[in-house]
Parts: sequence; C-alpha cells; structure tokens
Amino acid sequence: MWGIQRTRYADCNGSEASEETEIVVNIGGVKQVLYGDVLARYPDTRLAELVDCSLKPPEEILSLCDDYDPDTGEFYFDRDPEAFKCIIELYYYGEIHMKRGICPICFVKEMEFWKIDSDFLDECCKCHLKEVEDELAEIAEKVRTILVDREGDPSAGGWQRFQMCLWRLMEKPDSSLPAHIIAIVSFIFILVSSVVMCVGTIPDLQVEDAEGRLTEHPTLEVIETVCIGWFTIEYLLRLISSPNKMKFVLAFMNIIDFMAIMPFYVVLILTSFGAGVMELANVQQAVQALRIMRIARIFKLARHSSGLQTLTSALKSSFKELGLLLMYMGVGVFLFSALGYTMEQNHPDTLFTSIPQSFWWAVITMTTVGYGDVYPKTTLGRCNAAISFLCGVIAIALPIHPIINNFVLFYNKQQVLETAAKHEIELMALRNGDGEFRAAFSGINLTDVSEKQQVKQKNVVLIFELP
Repeated sequence: MWGIQRTRYADCNGSEASEETEIVVNIGGVKQVLYGDVLARYPDTRLAELVDCSLKPPEEILSLCDDYDPDTGEFYFDRDPEAFKCIIELYYYGEIHMKRGICPICFVKEMEFWKIDSDFLDECCKCHLKEVEDELAEIAEKVRTILVDREGDPSAGGWQRFQMCLWRLMEKPDSSLPAHIIAIVSFIFILVSSVVMCVGTIPDLQVEDAEGRLTEHPTLEVIETVCIGWFTIEYLLRLISSPNKMKFVLAFMNIIDFMAIMPFYVVLILTSFGAGVMELANVQQAVQALRIMRIARIFKLARHSSGLQTLTSALKSSFKELGLLLMYMGVGVFLFSALGYTMEQNHPDTLFTSIPQSFWWAVITMTTVGYGDVYPKTTLGRCNAAISFLCGVIAIALPIHPIINNFVLFYNKQQVLETAAKHEIELMALRNGDGEFRAAFSGINLTDVSEKQQVKQKNVVLIFELP
C-alpha cells in the first residue's frame, strides 16, 4: 500500500488500543518515522498529505516529494534535515522555533515548502526574522540606489534625466569622477572659509575703518565673498536638482547649509540701507549675531565625511541613553549644589553665595573638570565635594558603554550593508552580463514596488551571514 505500514501500539494499561499509520520520510539522508494521527493535526500541510497516499496515483505522490521507494516505503525529500527538526515541532508543540545558526530567510522558504504558515513561528523567532528582512530591505534599497546612480532611470524624460544627472553630480561623490572633484572642491572651500573666519578675528590682521573701529581685512572679505558665492551656487544647484523640494528644504544638513550663507546676504542687505541704519544699536547686535552664525558652516563637513554621518546617526539611536545621562547629571547637580550651599553658607569667606550659583561648581565637579575657581572650605563641604565627584564618575560611566556599543553596531552594520550591496551588484552583473544587467534594471518598478517585494523580485542573496 505504497509503503505505508501499520503497527499496533499499547495504551497506558498495556492493552492494544488502535492501529497507527507510520510515515517513513528521508530528509537529506536522515530517516524519520512519523505518525498519521500526529500529522493529521494540521491537514493542510505537505506531511499530512502523505497519510492518504495509498489512495493516490504514483504521479500525485511524486508531486508531494522528490522521490519515493515503494519497496521500502520511504518518501525522499532533498531538504535541510536541521530545518526539518524545527518544522516537525509544530505537530507536537503547536509552534515552531528556529534553531541558532539557521538563516531565517531560508527557514521561511522551508516552511513554504512544507505548506506551513509563518504565523506558527514563535514571537522571538518572528522578531529575528523581521530584523533580517529589514536588513535585506536596506540592502535592496542600497542596490537600487547604486543602480540609479550608475544607470539612471530609463523611464525618465529629458528634464528628469538632466535633473538626476545634476543631483548625482552634487550629492553622489562616488557616482563619477566630476562628482568626486566637486566634493573635494566643496570641502576645500569649507576649510578655507572656516580658516578665514578665525583669522579675521586676529587684531593684528584687522584694519581700522573711518570711525576707528577694527574690521576684517579687505583681502579676507574678498575670500569670504568667493566662498559664500560657491556655497550659494552649490545650494541652489542641489535645490533645483532635488527630487523632493520640501524634503530637501527641511533636511537638517540643508538647514545648516542655509544658515551658513544666509547671514552674509542679510548683512549685505542691511548695509545697502546706508550708514544710518547700521548705526542703530539693535541692528548692530543683529549683525553681530548673524556673523556668529557663520560658525554653522563647519557642520557642512559632515556632508563630506561618512565618519561624522555615522556618528550623528549613532547619537540619534542613543537618545534614550543620552537622556538618562542628562537626568543623572541634573539630579546630581541640583542635589550637591544645594548641599554645598547649605554647608558653606556660614563660612565667612564662602564662595557659595546661592544655590543657582553653586550649579557651576557642581557641574565642573561631577564632570571631573575641577577648575578650582569655586571650592568648599569647610570639612563637610569637602566631604560633599568628594561624594559628588564619585557620583559624577558613576553617572557618566554608566550610559557611556551603551552609547559606544550603539556606535559600533551601527558602524559595523553600515559597513556590512555597503559591502553586501556591492557584492549584489557584482553578482547581478556576472549572472546577467552587461546588456541583460541594464535590461533587468530597466524592468524594476522603483516607485510602486515595496521594499520587501523588491527583495523578492531581485532575488537578493547574501553571500555571508548578516550580524
């Protein structure tokens, strides 16, 4: 009967209770005997369909397995035996757990082969699967970005092609040699502008105006004007070529770029109104504030430094730890400044005149800076200072380790994703050839297909295990 054997087994009292159907399966060379009533608990699965094979023709049986031996009654499956050990747990425990070392994506494919829904996965395994799917989606997005930078969107029109070309030229230094040169030039202008801003404050290099006040040297002003002109052209070209103007304007780094060039033009407009306007005290204070805002241009270096970008992203992911650090420090500063003021207020030469004034002492003590400009003079005050110092060390040390771990994990993840994306591009080129490679890319829907569907359609295959 197509190799399905029947055997008798005894119940708990030792008497023969019923006949049980045995199913012999060979999974990748590993034999295992399964029982019909156990498999029948989930009748829609592939294993449950093997129970009634005695009523099925050989062709239908072979559609359920890779091979079948009617002499030995074994069903052969060319599948992973380690994954099958997890699959069979469903029939006994009602849920599935993935063993350590099994790729979650491959395991989901195993579940699909055995016709088992992914809802039977335990919650912990679903979380692991979600993390891997997110990583694959990020790789797929990086692959898509690299392909767009390399080939462009074939369905785009003339203006869109020019806009995308200009966007790659200004935003993607790795896309071409001219883009790389522009990034280097922009980096040099940022450095020159920052140096000029600092050197312009040296009194020996300043000149006196008609009223006898020191102002920046004319040569430095010319260099500053040239730098601002470059920053303005760069910002406008990036704004024109941006696919999403609103998103571009509200981006943090673009706000920094705008703040770096805006003070120059505001001062220029105020100057054009004449000397009478510039002599007003409020206007002079506004001009001074705007000149100070020029320091924002140093943050433009983050646009050309992947290390600074990684640091910024790592700090964003560590807001909780940074909040704890600020909370610890805030509580400590308030507590020890109040105690220091209370213990020192009766001393004739006390330096603690009020609790708010004592905040400064508490901050520099807990952060182990200790300038010595404010210090306790009583015995109890010194004991309070020693305790605040030790508590400050502990308060700072506790959140630092998680912040460092977040930075290391984020940096390693970015390196892995970039390497995986580059490998995927190379594999796609090797599999399809240059001509088919472009054709394959032209058939990808870049707007309507979700990230998860992009991963499936492009068959992203990792050649190493993601962390």
